[in-house]
Amino acid sequence: MAKKIVTTDSKLPPAPDIVGGHTLSMLVNNEPGVLMRICQVFARRAYNLDSVVVSRGRIPEFSRLTLGISGDPAGLEQIIKQCNKLVDVIHCYEHQEKNSVTRELALVKILCDPSERSEILQIIKHFNSKTVDLTESSIIAMIHGDSEKVNAAVQLLSKFEIIETVRTGKVVMARGEAST
Repeated sequence: MAKKIVTTDSKLPPAPDIVGGHTLSMLVNNEPGVLMRICQVFARRAYNLDSVVVSRGRIPEFSRLTLGISGDPAGLEQIIKQCNKLVDVIHCYEHQEKNSVTRELALVKILCDPSERSEILQIIKHFNSKTVDLTESSIIAMIHGDSEKVNAAVQLLSKFEIIETVRTGKVVMARGEAST
């Protein structure tokens, strides 16, 4: 007997990346409450956090924060200054596309029958992505790259029944010898 698959977002269109959004990276002390204090700075200035990625740094006392944000561009410089004044923030930078590498990862679960499988697999292969799970009734694709590539892949796959989509948010690293 086939299991019924319950989904929360199959009727929703894929979420587009924020046009005109900004990407910030911060090196912060790895302490409880740091993320909350940083989020308050953005909330007070009516900025939205579109994505938040946090990971422990090479030195365990520090964490790397990458924030995808949107809001009034006129207030961005002030927010960066305010973040840099926080005790637990070592540094905060905005990264421009030309001098940084930005990537994102998405897992997309697609409901499919055998007649659709080959077309779905071709789309996944076209985007140089991988199939990470395959059952009789579904496929999970792992799509990675810049946000535009992930958006395009999800858009093409949306002609099938997408059961679930999970995205990591952006991670960023400065090019060359510049510090992230």
